[in-house]
Amino acid sequence: MLKKVLIVGYYHPKNDKRVFRTVEALSKVCNVSYQYISDNENDIHVENNIKFIPILFRINAQDNVLKKALKRIKFDLKVLKVIESEDYDILYMHHFLPMFPLKPFKFAKSKKKMVVYDIHEYHPENFLNSLSGLAKFLKEKIMWKIFEMQLKLADKLIFVSKEMQEDVYEKLGLDKPYLVVPNYASISVEPKEKRKEISFVGKVTRNIEKEKEILKKLIEKEFTFKIIGMDSDVFKEVPHEYTSFLPYEDMMIELSKSAFSLISYNTVRNENYKNDLFALPNKYYDSICAGTSVIVKNTFVSMAKEVEKYGIGVVIDPNDVEESVKRILNAYERYDEIMENVRKYKGNFVWDDRKERDFIDFVLS
Repeated sequence: MLKKVLIVGYYHPKNDKRVFRTVEALSKVCNVSYQYISDNENDIHVENNIKFIPILFRINAQDNVLKKALKRIKFDLKVLKVIESEDYDILYMHHFLPMFPLKPFKFAKSKKKMVVYDIHEYHPENFLNSLSGLAKFLKEKIMWKIFEMQLKLADKLIFVSKEMQEDVYEKLGLDKPYLVVPNYASISVEPKEKRKEISFVGKVTRNIEKEKEILKKLIEKEFTFKIIGMDSDVFKEVPHEYTSFLPYEDMMIELSKSAFSLISYNTVRNENYKNDLFALPNKYYDSICAGTSVIVKNTFVSMAKEVEKYGIGVVIDPNDVEESVKRILNAYERYDEIMENVRKYKGNFVWDDRKERDFIDFVLS
């Protein structure tokens, strides 16, 4: 008989790349129930061993704090009801319920179910990351206690980077089975052309003043700059082109045309924000698998280590604008060498059958 797995996507949409990858993989050998956010929560259906359970969730920017909190409580209660009513052997959590952060874990354990916790973010810092001062300090102190209890209640843990896993285990003294599953690209493409162009993929944060100075100087050196997926007034003083949102394969083809992909930003105004330091974001893996070398900020520990290890791009310190420009120009002079490394190692960055088997074996063993 096939095992039954309940995958809680929480606020992720149905086709979120990381979440749906786990759904598709486990549905090959299990019966999967899958909760996710949707505009239509009546579209519950079964398809290819997957029971789709959409839950409506909308917060308007105009809502006051109380209204937002009430909507969040209502949503969390609906998710909790799914956890308490579905039939499963394994509870796979892609995020905790902020209003009831321990309840799903405790409920599953009380029913003798296995709990797998997929930790996308460095939760103690990432949760409510806009707080500052005393509120930030108290939030992180409380969140570390909650996070520790969640991790101890879980049977198996999945992390996006080895550095995040090591940092959490060292801080909490954990000894528990874990697997590192980065945000691998879904496909690999071979570039058909290369332009003297730097791309920025996806959402643009506002704390990138130094990066803009670097781009301006590179444009003086005949580079062009493109934002893939949207336009942004953040770059309004930097000459650039942009594309609208593109389907994944089209985005990869567009990205493959650029010489470099810029991966340097600040999610918050804190250089030591571990959610950034230990991140291995989709745009990093997609860039390499699009056959495009990367420009990575030196404080992004996980990415910088790989870039230097494999020679697949250039690591910069955006605070030193002149040195960063020099490093990028030097990298462009030896671009053939870098591209050879990208071609050599890009298989490490794409989701494939072996990685899928390792993932399934870890969850089910």
